[in-house]
Amino acid sequence: QVQLVESGGGLVQPGGSLRLSCAASGSIFSIGDMGWYRQAPGKQREQRDLVATISSDANTMYADSVKGRFTISRDNAKKTVYLQMNNLKPEDTAVYYCKIVTIFGNSWGQGTQVTVSS
Repeated sequence: QVQLVESGGGLVQPGGSLRLSCAASGSIFSIGDMGWYRQAPGKQREQRDLVATISSDANTMYADSVKGRFTISRDNAKKTVYLQMNNLKPEDTAVYYCKIVTIFGNSWGQGTQVTVSS
């Protein structure tokens, strides 16, 4: 009932920026928490790390490793969550997944690759 489409990943040099987007569609009347997670190379799905979350009333939380560099935001009218990533580092290289919470439970995006390399 819920589909998520992510975009915005790619290859960027250290110090560069990227903006990820995740748009939800389907029979969604309201969305609770929205968030971004990442899976580093060689790690399993169960080892996805939380990057940032934003609640329905716009309270945000960040992993210590991204504080001050990443900003999460949401547009409820567009059912979209964003992740602005600045000053990217090689250790940010991962597949990034969005997750939203609705009455149907947790829904995950398909993932978008972010590679930080010179």
